[in-house]
Amino acid sequence: MKNRVPVSAIMTKKIVKLNSTDDLTKAEVLFKKHKIRHIPVVSGKTIKGMLSYTDLLRISFVDAVDDDAEDVDTTVYDMFTIDQVMAKNLITISPETTIRETAEILSKNEFHALPVCDGETLVGIVTTTDLLKYLLEQYN
Repeated sequence: MKNRVPVSAIMTKKIVKLNSTDDLTKAEVLFKKHKIRHIPVVSGKTIKGMLSYTDLLRISFVDAVDDDAEDVDTTVYDMFTIDQVMAKNLITISPETTIRETAEILSKNEFHALPVCDGETLVGIVTTTDLLKYLLEQYN
């Protein structure tokens, strides 16, 4: 297995993002439309937080079994803002961070996605799924 491969080789570069001024209904729609579990929250190109689908499920009565539902009872979403629900104390990594270092960070923490930033600018996101896919490719 290659030791020094940068995370930029496996990160998602086409990022689905939210602004902190967006509402949680929009977040729900994006999670389901793109079949993703983490959305960075930005102000311009700067990362401000990370919203996970689990964060939404914690505050809602959404039926988690029906991920394809188009209509969602969003009454509870009106009681919260994205800023109130998102994770704010993020660990970010650079595109040059190795895949190994990224795996170590994720394995030692309770989250499953890391924003990849070039300075203050969000340039990608890497998830535990990205790491697993990379690992599986190594065995082909």
